[in-house]
Amino acid sequence: MDTMGRHIITELWECNPDKLNDIDFIERLFVDAALRSGAEVREVAFHKFAPHGVSGVVIISESHLTIHSFPEHGYASIDVFTCGDRIDPATASQYIAEGLDAKVREDVKLERGMGPIRVPNAQVALSKSN
Repeated sequence: MDTMGRHIITELWECNPDKLNDIDFIERLFVDAALRSGAEVREVAFHKFAPHGVSGVVIISESHLTIHSFPEHGYASIDVFTCGDRIDPATASQYIAEGLDAKVREDVKLERGMGPIRVPNAQVALSKSN
């Protein structure tokens, strides 16, 4: 195995605000994204906030997909983390971006479990447990 996991952190801007605020749509989109990438869905949990916004997770055998949406800003924060190299998290991330009609997308791709993570311009806080 080349890596213990691959993680894509996706910033989506100028998304369709109605879709970002529709819990049923987002849940279907995320489950479909997981399945489309070849993942095995285990559990699904989503919450609608008042007056707006949705947060949720799709737990997959290979790890997880998450969202925090901010319809009032047309923004969504997406994480797609897959263990091993069988599932490509980029497939799910792309599907989600297209489903939310994102006009601006930024991805940070990380190899997980292979040593220190190097992210340009990131503020990293290291701590050790006793």
